[in-house]
Amino acid sequence: MSKVGVIMGSKSDLPVMQEAIDILKGFDIEVEVDIVSAHRTPEKLFDYGKHAHTRGIQVIIAGAGGAAHLPGMVASLSPLPIIGVPVKSSNSIDGWDSVLSILQMPGGVPVATVALNGAKNAGILAAQIIGSSDRCVRDKIEVYKEGLKQAVLETAKQL
Repeated sequence: MSKVGVIMGSKSDLPVMQEAIDILKGFDIEVEVDIVSAHRTPEKLFDYGKHAHTRGIQVIIAGAGGAAHLPGMVASLSPLPIIGVPVKSSNSIDGWDSVLSILQMPGGVPVATVALNGAKNAGILAAQIIGSSDRCVRDKIEVYKEGLKQAVLETAKQL
């Protein structure tokens, strides 16, 4: 079974990250959720980044606010694709600090970055990565995208 790790810097990030969890579960993808703080639990971060793939994780979605070091640090340790979700938090500079911290990674340490509070898109992107080699997941993504198309067409008819 496909498995995605969804991690965040603190519990306050959960309302944003829940959108990734929900969309992944909608695609019948197993989700492992944890709090891994880059600054308060660095040993846990190192363990998670180095060993997530040994537990069957295929993609990691990492959400963080403020300085937002979590996605980049996990990317430096893990052989897996990492998707960063910048979270607009209470200590954030309108979210831009988080966006730029996750977006501006050095060469060799890529982090796919979605929009501020864009956890839903992170979940869809993780599903698409898995769907590139899992036909069952890919079929569900195709149905989902067809549903998006139909919703727009139905709305247009109502104008």
